[in-house]
Amino acid sequence: MAAATITTDHDEIRLWAEERGGYPALTRAQGAKESSILRIGFPGFSSDGETERISWDEWFRTFDERRLAFLRQEETEDGQVSHFNKLLSQESLERAAPRMRRANGAIQD
Repeated sequence: MAAATITTDHDEIRLWAEERGGYPALTRAQGAKESSILRIGFPGFSSDGETERISWDEWFRTFDERRLAFLRQEETEDGQVSHFNKLLSQESLERAAPRMRRANGAIQD
């Protein structure tokens, strides 16, 4: 897998998404009014019709409240623009940090 970077910087996340045509989105869990999953939506990629666009303000408010971090890949192995991203809990990253430092030499933020 090509190199990935982890950040919590709102401007970096928004720029990365918008450069790829992405938008802030929320997927509501079926049958649950309060449960939801944040995501970056991309035109042409669907997820069961439950995904809705939301404002960046709402997306980042939820992102911060849930103490998330954004893992993103800039390019694929063959040099194409990557859309790969994943939201991770900051808590899980803090627990994994010593192992990640040993395995990769450094953690980027």
